[in-house]
Amino acid sequence: MKIAFLGLGRMGTELALKLVDDHDLTVWNRTASKCEPLVEAGATAAESPAEAVEGAELVITSLFGPDDVREVVVEPGLIPDGVTWADATTLGVDDAAEFAAAVDGFVHTPVVGSLPPARDGKLGVYVGGADASRRSVVANVVSPWAAANPERLVQVDTAAEAAVGKLLANLALAVSLEGFREALDLGAAQGVSEEQVVRMLRGTGLEFIVNMKAPFLLGERSTDPGDFSVDAIAKDARLMLAAAGDTDLPAVRAALGSLEAQQEAGHGDEDLSSVVVYRD
Repeated sequence: MKIAFLGLGRMGTELALKLVDDHDLTVWNRTASKCEPLVEAGATAAESPAEAVEGAELVITSLFGPDDVREVVVEPGLIPDGVTWADATTLGVDDAAEFAAAVDGFVHTPVVGSLPPARDGKLGVYVGGADASRRSVVANVVSPWAAANPERLVQVDTAAEAAVGKLLANLALAVSLEGFREALDLGAAQGVSEEQVVRMLRGTGLEFIVNMKAPFLLGERSTDPGDFSVDAIAKDARLMLAAAGDTDLPAVRAALGSLEAQQEAGHGDEDLSSVVVYRD
């Protein structure tokens, strides 16, 4: 299939690399140098989004947030008539509904997971849209993203439902990260070392986040660049709060406060483990 892929950030690059061997892939990114790994793998680089989508049977986007999607795709009317558009950007629920109303071919395809599972084909993927035939085509194309766990590729009836699924997944991530940070603070208050806290948290409800982020905490990995940035998860936390409306999400607000402190300290583009690494 002839596919245009727009947005080659950390995750977008990994998603596109999973498709380049099986499809005629044209890629675009604001920073053109980020196209180089895809070109080396066999893709063609375009100088503009309009050039990228010319002749495409499917357009896939993986941008930073909903405002970028509006700027690059929706406002310029980028998607040709009849062409399916699969968007892997993390969106708010209202954003997903808005884009579905604006573009008939819209299918929301947010992914759940970070860079290591992306490289291993172990992501979760929601494929949401009102047109079942378009959903089916998109699900088939993006199936390499979840090849190692195909049960985690889930089709849902609307783009908004797919957005909810992604926000719930990232809520669990953000709140668990805040729990890890507070566990370390509690341990420190009692003279317990970080290494001891990590050991004590094995087998608890925080084990998943501990296993994922302890290597950063213990100096085995650098937070720069890391896997999933503070800026990205903070943006997602704000989307969660917006989606909740008048319903309070105090744990999400606490997590966002810790993330914003890292942004103010200059760690926004680094791994979200900065919340536990730089606690002082």
